[in-house]
Amino acid sequence: MATVSLRGVNKSFGRHQVIKDISLDVEEGEFVVLIGPSGCGKSTLLRMIAGLESITTGELLIDGKRMNDVPPRERGISMVFQSYALYPHMTSEKNMSFSLRIAGVSETDRKQKVQHAADILGLSSYLERLPRQLSGGQRQRVAMGRAIVREPSVFLFDEPLSNLDAKLRVKMRAELKELHQKLKTTTIYVTHDQVEAMTLADRIVVLRDGVIEQMGAPLDLYDAPANAFVGTFLGSPSMNLFDGEIRQGEPDAVYLPDGERFPLSQRSEHRGQVQVGIRPENLKLVAQSDPNTITAEVVVVEPTGSITEIVLRKGERDFTITSSERLNLQAGETVSLAADANAIQVFEADDKLLLNESA
Repeated sequence: MATVSLRGVNKSFGRHQVIKDISLDVEEGEFVVLIGPSGCGKSTLLRMIAGLESITTGELLIDGKRMNDVPPRERGISMVFQSYALYPHMTSEKNMSFSLRIAGVSETDRKQKVQHAADILGLSSYLERLPRQLSGGQRQRVAMGRAIVREPSVFLFDEPLSNLDAKLRVKMRAELKELHQKLKTTTIYVTHDQVEAMTLADRIVVLRDGVIEQMGAPLDLYDAPANAFVGTFLGSPSMNLFDGEIRQGEPDAVYLPDGERFPLSQRSEHRGQVQVGIRPENLKLVAQSDPNTITAEVVVVEPTGSITEIVLRKGERDFTITSSERLNLQAGETVSLAADANAIQVFEADDKLLLNESA
């Protein structure tokens, strides 16, 4: 295991700066997920740690040693890519042992290391198969096995599950988490899938435009996002945002444009225009309206089995709620909703910074 530290790291391609003064410490054995929209710089940052991209300014330290100019093969890392990148003419065993053979490891040691990795990954029955004879999940496990046999101090994963179908992604997520629990190797994982981030990470780093917006434990970011971007990026369905106003003399409520309001559990010091963030599970259908409820029109009802997702419309804004009940609602129907005041987030209207969390 090893620590990984970035100190004021920047990356530019010509005049275009894609990584902007990022500092980050990854502890021994930690599973850190880098997440953000396409083009935010997460894969570039991972490639810089791997040594596949140069660092324009700043420092990369692995176990306290400066690695900026150290070749990738000497950094003690293994990387698993989005594409499996397996040699099509080699068996699983030969794909997994190839780097060891190049490094001059004896055949006996190679076989021992490959068998150990195959046992961990459930590949023992597939070692003599070619990549074309394997399923997508099995190919990805071979790619992971190729990384494991090198016994790295750091694993790097660049969207390794994005080529798999939805059911297989769920299975592979569980296998990745189990793998980390067994090996306890420091891991940095890039994804655009917030469900992967929430389920796999010890700590999530949210990136936007080459800058870290927030980092912390998954549920901490979910419950207390630093701004509306983080709030809406994490969570499925996404956090709902409403335009609102905190009026002079009424610091314990946020009024929506149509005059309806959400109560706040704490008095706000802010006055004027704001944005209100509410998770879908924190808006509940109620039988009767009162001063602390809002009304909306049903647009679509989507039963998924365990929960029902309901898309609603208020004015020109659509939003989503979730319910564990199987509801008999019709499109066009008007319903009343109450919000959990303790779960309401208030953001500034312009730069979307968190004003207060009413907890």
